[in-house]
Amino acid sequence: MKKRETNVKVVTFSVFMATFMTAIEATIVSTAMPTIAAQLKGGEIMSWVFSIYLLTNAMMTPVYGKLADRIGRKPVFLAGILIFIIGSSLCGLSNSMLVLIIARAIQGIGAGAIMPVALTIIADIYSVEKRAKVLGLNSAFWGIASVVGPLCGGFIVDTVGWHWIFFVNVPIGIILMGLIWVFLIEDKKEGKKQPIDYLGSLSLMMLLLSLLYGFQTIGETSSFNYKTWICFGLVILFGFIFVQVEKRAVDPIISLGLLTNGPFVIVNIIAALVSGFLMGIDVYIPMWMQGVLGLKAALGGMSLAPLSVTWIFGSFTAGMLLKKTTTKRTITIGLLIILVGGLALANAPAHTSFWLFCLIGAWTGLGLGIAITATTVKSQSSVPSDQVGVATSFNTLSRTIGQTVMVSVFGVVLNNHINQSITKVPELKITRDMVDQISNQEATTQLANHLIEPIRTILYNGLHSVYAVGVGLLLVALVINQFQKAERIMKG
Repeated sequence: MKKRETNVKVVTFSVFMATFMTAIEATIVSTAMPTIAAQLKGGEIMSWVFSIYLLTNAMMTPVYGKLADRIGRKPVFLAGILIFIIGSSLCGLSNSMLVLIIARAIQGIGAGAIMPVALTIIADIYSVEKRAKVLGLNSAFWGIASVVGPLCGGFIVDTVGWHWIFFVNVPIGIILMGLIWVFLIEDKKEGKKQPIDYLGSLSLMMLLLSLLYGFQTIGETSSFNYKTWICFGLVILFGFIFVQVEKRAVDPIISLGLLTNGPFVIVNIIAALVSGFLMGIDVYIPMWMQGVLGLKAALGGMSLAPLSVTWIFGSFTAGMLLKKTTTKRTITIGLLIILVGGLALANAPAHTSFWLFCLIGAWTGLGLGIAITATTVKSQSSVPSDQVGVATSFNTLSRTIGQTVMVSVFGVVLNNHINQSITKVPELKITRDMVDQISNQEATTQLANHLIEPIRTILYNGLHSVYAVGVGLLLVALVINQFQKAERIMKG
C-alpha cells in the first residue's frame, strides 16, 4: 500500500488562511472597539482587550515551539486552532468587558501556536531555496489582513453586530482543522520519551509575562513606577530560575545552546529591532495622517497598504538575494532600504502629502520584506532539524518582544516631547487632552481655531522624535549585523 504524502498545496493554503485569520483579528477588533466599549461599558479596562491577547500569545509561543518539535507540528497546530476557535466563540458571547478580556486571553493562547507552527510547517515542506518565496506569500496574507480588517470590521459592526467579528472565526477555523487533519501527513515522533520541562516552561512564561507587562506599564504612564520596578525585579528572578532549571533539564524547553549560537542570536536581535521600528510605522503614520494632516481615520489606515504590498515583493527579493549572496549582505541591503525610509520620516515636512507617505511606506515595506524574511530563514537554517520548531517560535517571540518594548519606548518619547512642548507655550493654555483630540476629526471641531496649528506642530515635532529613535534602532541593527559571518545558506 502506497504511503500517503502531504498535499503541499492544500496545506500551504491552510497555513496562509490560518495566518490571515489570526492577523485580521488585531485590526478588526481595533475598528469595533468603540462600539464594544459603548455596549459593554468598562472603558477603564478596555486596553486589556488588546494587552491580554498579546501577553498570552507571547507567553505560549516558545512552549508550542518545543511541543511542535517533540510531538509534531500537526497536533500542536490543530490544538492552537481549536483553542483559538473556543476563545473566539467566548468573545462573541461576552456580556461584559471582563468576560471579553478573559475570552481574549484564551484566544491569545490559541494564537500563540498558529503563527510559529505555521512558519515551522513551511520550513518542513519547502526547501531552503523555496522557503523565502513561500514566506513572502504568507506575509501577503498578513498584509491583506491589515488592509481589509478595518473595512470588514466596520461593515460587520454596522450590519450584523460586533459579536460576529469573533463568530466569523469559528467556521473558518473548523474548515482549516479539517484540511490540516486530512492533508498534512507527519511521521510519528519516536524516541521522545523524556520528561516534559514543566518548570522551565512555567518560569519562562512568568519571565515573559513580567517583561511584557513591565513595558506596558511604562507605555501607560510614560514613566517608571513601582509596578515597573516590581516587574523588572521579577524578570531577573525568573530569568535566574529559568537558566538554572534549563541547565538541569533532560529535554529543556529552550536549549541554552541556542543562546550561545552566534548566528542565531544575531539574526533574532535584528528581527526584534526591525520589528520594533515597524511599530513606529504601524502606530504613528496613521496618527500623522489624522493629527497633523487632518485626514480621516480610513485614509490613515490606507496609508499603510503600499507597505503591505511591497513587503511581499521584498520577501521574493530576499529569496533571490539569498541564492546569489550571503545572509549578511542580504540583511544589510534590507536594513539600508528601511533606513532610507526611516530617515525620510524623521525629516519629512509637516504637510507631506498622503501620496508621499504611501511612497515612503512602499519603499520601507520592500526593505522590511527582505530583512524579516532573511532573518526568519537564517534562524531556521542555523539550528539542527529537530530544533526548527523552537527556533521558529523564538524568532516569532523576538519580534513580539521588539514590538512590545518599542511601542512603550516610542510612547514615552512622544509623550515626554509633547509635555515639554506644552510647557514652552503657557500663554496658549494647551492641555494634553487637546493634543489627543487633534487625531480625531470630530473632536478637532471642538478646539479653538487659533489652537489647531500650534497643537499640530507639537504633535508633528513629537513624531519626528519617535522616528529619530527608530533610525537609531536601524543603525544598531546594521552594526550588529556586521558581527555575522559572511555565509551562504542557499545554493545559487
